[in-house]
Amino acid sequence: MTGIGISKAQQKLIRSLEQKKHRQREGLFVAEGPKVVGDLLQAGFQAEWLYSTGPYLQDEALQVAMAPQVVEVTDEALRRVSFLQHPQGVLAVFRMPEEMPMPVIDTLKSSIILALDGVQDPGNLGTIIRIADWFGIDTICCSMDTADAWNPKVVQASMGSIARVHIIYMELTELAEKAKAAGVPVYGMLLDGMNIYEQPLSSHGIIVMGNEGNGISAAMRQHVTHRLLIPDFHKGQTADSLNVAIATAITCSEFRRR
Repeated sequence: MTGIGISKAQQKLIRSLEQKKHRQREGLFVAEGPKVVGDLLQAGFQAEWLYSTGPYLQDEALQVAMAPQVVEVTDEALRRVSFLQHPQGVLAVFRMPEEMPMPVIDTLKSSIILALDGVQDPGNLGTIIRIADWFGIDTICCSMDTADAWNPKVVQASMGSIARVHIIYMELTELAEKAKAAGVPVYGMLLDGMNIYEQPLSSHGIIVMGNEGNGISAAMRQHVTHRLLIPDFHKGQTADSLNVAIATAITCSEFRRR
């Protein structure tokens, strides 16, 4: 542990990582709070820098796998680089993991994979990552126009689950074609789908969740083999639609319940 502080150059670099282009150029992302940082460290993510205020240096989550270079800083210094309205005493800059390849056929035939088609809101994506972790789904395939998983807001909303869930960006239609050719079901949550509570569900396959406003894209709809719907029990006398993260939680719960 040292007490060097955060140099102006490091402050500029950290703040720049709010933007995707800088994250991609540097190969770095930011995580905050002892829970999120601790989970990433325990999962083997490489921390380039770790800054902490005094009280948090003894946090158990950080002690399990402490980064080699820990800098004790003041609350004010941490506030200058934090992306949170209320900083949580710990901020780390991590090296991005290597990109994962497309899931192989054996994986598609033996497990559930989430496919996110144009999910734009970072908070929704982070929450979906957390939901996947809770339900034991360790792979999420994202369309190229889905929000960046290493956005600070996504990392924070995942509450550490991003350390345990593989995020893969790809052309989802290629994944769906590969699945269909292997006889793997492709489930899609659609407004013209069948009641999920009345349909048979497999223990494996791909679950496609669509964009917040437009749902699943036309290109992906062509590849859906099982169209599902979470029914509106007030029959139109309630909200127009469910938030995509909430819909994902209900869907994953129903698949696991079976």
